[in-house]
Amino acid sequence: MTSEETRISRRGGGRAARKAARLAPEVEVDPCPPGQAGGSYRPLSDHKLTAICNDAFRVLSEIGMSEVPPVVQEQALSRGAHLNEQGRLCFPRSMVEDIIAGAAKSFIFRGRDPKHDFELGGDKVYFGTGGAAVQTLDRDSGLYRPSNLADLYDFARLIDTLPNVSWFTRCCVATDIPDNFDLDINTAYALLAGTTKPVGTSFTMPEYVAPVIEMFDMALGGEGKFRERPFCKAHISPVISPLRYGDDAVGVTLECIRLGVPINAIVAAMSGATAPATPAGFLVQSTAETLAALILVNLFAPGYPMIFSNWPLVIDLRTGAFCGGGGEISIMNAASGQISNHLGLPSGVASSMSDAKAVDAQMGMEKALSALAAGLGGANMIYESSGMMASLLGASFEAFVADDEMLSHIHRAIRGIEVTEETLGFETIREAVSGEGHFLGAAQTMDAMQRDYFYPTLGDRNEPTTWAEAGASDLWTRAKTRADDILSSHYPDYINPAADRAIRDRFNILLPEERMKPDGG
Repeated sequence: MTSEETRISRRGGGRAARKAARLAPEVEVDPCPPGQAGGSYRPLSDHKLTAICNDAFRVLSEIGMSEVPPVVQEQALSRGAHLNEQGRLCFPRSMVEDIIAGAAKSFIFRGRDPKHDFELGGDKVYFGTGGAAVQTLDRDSGLYRPSNLADLYDFARLIDTLPNVSWFTRCCVATDIPDNFDLDINTAYALLAGTTKPVGTSFTMPEYVAPVIEMFDMALGGEGKFRERPFCKAHISPVISPLRYGDDAVGVTLECIRLGVPINAIVAAMSGATAPATPAGFLVQSTAETLAALILVNLFAPGYPMIFSNWPLVIDLRTGAFCGGGGEISIMNAASGQISNHLGLPSGVASSMSDAKAVDAQMGMEKALSALAAGLGGANMIYESSGMMASLLGASFEAFVADDEMLSHIHRAIRGIEVTEETLGFETIREAVSGEGHFLGAAQTMDAMQRDYFYPTLGDRNEPTTWAEAGASDLWTRAKTRADDILSSHYPDYINPAADRAIRDRFNILLPEERMKPDGG
């Protein structure tokens, strides 16, 4: 080979090579999968971070907690807590630091299918769902209506296909089920039927936990199987702002510990209402309250798998209305993730709780802003990140699909820029300027095309004429088409028929079998 042929070969073969590369079949390479390393965004300086944590410890040691269930107070007093003059239970800083030191720093959040397992702890970032919307954005009318059990099942099987939704916590309440026990059972059943990803649910009463776990055991093949693969976590708020324990939620917490259910301990204070209006003061109180939840769990089960979910929520101080989108809630949740990482605890925050009612520009603006801030902040689990609308009052199938693509962009931004000898590209630059004067056919460009760039399928990058000729559709329309296609074809068979019959004989399952088959609805 001559020197000129060698030079041409090195730069990728010129026009013919570029054409061949463009026509080559796409290789399935995801440049932005879940689990990117966050933490590059630090809204709190080291000085501010230390000041907030110090005052949180001070709140616990001097102000303390009220409405403490006797079983908790007895256990806490035996470990070094004390009652102050107001009768509030106070935790010395040394006691809290000892509990943090012995708390779980990481654990595997498991799916029913092991391919969906992922590790919590450190700086890896995952997005998933949350919420308890009481309305669903109807795909036919485009208006909100009360959510029902069929909606919850449909949401579960929709997210089963969405790669960036790493777990599914029930996103809506089946308002068509009036009995609370039936509601808890059927909510858990819809999760079982719709996905094998990790899931999360809540329990109305402590005595409802054991029957749900019994149903999980039946689906997995026998007694004790759930404890071997605990694929469902409990969403519990054992602390009620400001600074008091909730008796029923504490009971649910202790029952979940007994039965081996991982715990997502959520504190969701409201700025200016149940917590200080200043972001710094808010973070002091909410950090203290989430530490109080950590203390509760570890008093009874040191090292138990618990997610430290400090979710700052913001209200419009002019009206008292909850504000799911905006700069304030974005920066506060990012700061919350930073605080949790500083404490070394598996963490959860919230994002994408758009106030928009439609899948529109307001939705995109609010969701992308808060998801990016939370992701770069480095929390392990970012809740509410998909599908939630109308300040958490509604959930949308179209939003789930659009949010999944948005999260690819977010993961790509979190991933950042890799700097190596190869990516710096000195020789590639030399070859381009001494050759054809561009980089289109370079081997480095072909590699980067798949490794470094995400290509949206919902987002439209066509020029205006092509877009108009294709129907001039907007994102909502394209997302609806995608959601309709998935929901018309994806009916997973995740519960063994014999187990399903046994579950239906044992419990009042209200989701008809025919609704779980194509054309059955």
